[in-house]
Amino acid sequence: MVLFVVKWDIHPDKTDAYLQWLNSSIPRTLAIPGVIEFRAFRGAFGAPQIVATYEFPDMAAWATWYMNEDAQKVWSELHTLALNVTAELWYPSPVAPAPIRPSG
Repeated sequence: MVLFVVKWDIHPDKTDAYLQWLNSSIPRTLAIPGVIEFRAFRGAFGAPQIVATYEFPDMAAWATWYMNEDAQKVWSELHTLALNVTAELWYPSPVAPAPIRPSG
């Protein structure tokens, strides 16, 4: 599994445009093959305001998805509506490559 984590703050002058953009941006990124799961979070307090995660089966699936023209367009649009946009790419740790859950 590969986890792509994107964080940002909504531009204070572009909140309405941002909310309209969400109606199309999430479905467009999910229409590109390779995504297993998408999640979005709002911060309880402080920055960043938004964290979105995309899960992929492997690095090859992420790379194909990320280089897709539609994905690149969504990221370009995000940069016009948000501030402090960052992205992280995570892959399993060799120490704990699978989920470990408490027993009981």
